[in-house]
Amino acid sequence: MFDKLDDLLHRFEEILNELNEPTVTGDQKRFRALMKEQSDLTPIVEAYKEYKKCKETVEDSLLLLDSESDAEMREMLKEELNDAKKRIEELETQLKILLLPKDPNDDKNVIVEIRAGAGGDEAALFAAEIYRMYVHYAEGRRWKTELVECEEIGIGGMKSVTFMITGQGAYSVMKYESGVHRVQRVPETESGGRIHTSTISVAVMPEVDEDIDIVIEDKDIRIDVMRASGNGGQCVNTTDSAVRLTHYPTGIVVYSQTEKSQLQNKAKAFALLKAKLYDMEQQQRHDAEAEMRRSQIGTGDRSEKIRTYNFPQGRVTDHRINLTIYKLDKVMNGDIQEIVEACIAADQAIRLSRLNQEG
Repeated sequence: MFDKLDDLLHRFEEILNELNEPTVTGDQKRFRALMKEQSDLTPIVEAYKEYKKCKETVEDSLLLLDSESDAEMREMLKEELNDAKKRIEELETQLKILLLPKDPNDDKNVIVEIRAGAGGDEAALFAAEIYRMYVHYAEGRRWKTELVECEEIGIGGMKSVTFMITGQGAYSVMKYESGVHRVQRVPETESGGRIHTSTISVAVMPEVDEDIDIVIEDKDIRIDVMRASGNGGQCVNTTDSAVRLTHYPTGIVVYSQTEKSQLQNKAKAFALLKAKLYDMEQQQRHDAEAEMRRSQIGTGDRSEKIRTYNFPQGRVTDHRINLTIYKLDKVMNGDIQEIVEACIAADQAIRLSRLNQEG
């Protein structure tokens, strides 16, 4: 591990020197690549420098203890020594986590698809609430959200909604939301006051960069243009600008209707289709590596029931990590950071454990 850290420290210094060269600033592509590499390495380098400093503190304290006879000074040195040793342990764990293989999609924007499942209108209402929860969460992180498609029902629910989140590291966080979300509550339409259980599914897909080769042949696609339909909500416009793409080899159908321009809807539809095809490839790869998929949070089966929102008890339970919190109102208003951080920590712990076993 420390050989690798020394190499990374050396590479970091090389990057700093390169960034100071006048020729680099003239090459924007090279400049951006170096800036990104510098940004990725900074937390590792800072932690490693602190680690080395703490090691020096330990060595210096031990040397001084050997020659120091004053009781008060010895006590101070022992305290300094213990603090440094404790910090070294913390930094070793932190460095192991920072060196874990990074998901290549983590920095990407995401396309999120929410679909109502079992529960009829109640499921559609919950789908709309979860959509708003994610929009509020994204706003809190200063990410941008953009609606791609939605199918509304008259009472304010959504049978389906697809939207994009644009922001640094969006996939690294949002990937933990993929799966089945369950709601338990008394629907407004229920006269007997009985608690119903409804479900929705959430799929989080990384946006496909231009450098990723997803080939879509013209012969494999049918493009239909139509007028947007709905119940007069935010998805509807009055021109023949909605675009539907049908991909024959996979049977995937995507629809974009939120833009006034047919060209813009077409671009959005193709971006969504590429994301779905890329996601399908990723899922197949995870299926082939079944052990890895089972051991990691956020890369699991889309049919996995990941979370329950129980309204009568005001609680949210994430079943993957056995986490229950009693602040449902805040969660539904977009405050999901505690859940996300717990999922990330659990994922890192599992991967560290596997790394230690292999080591």
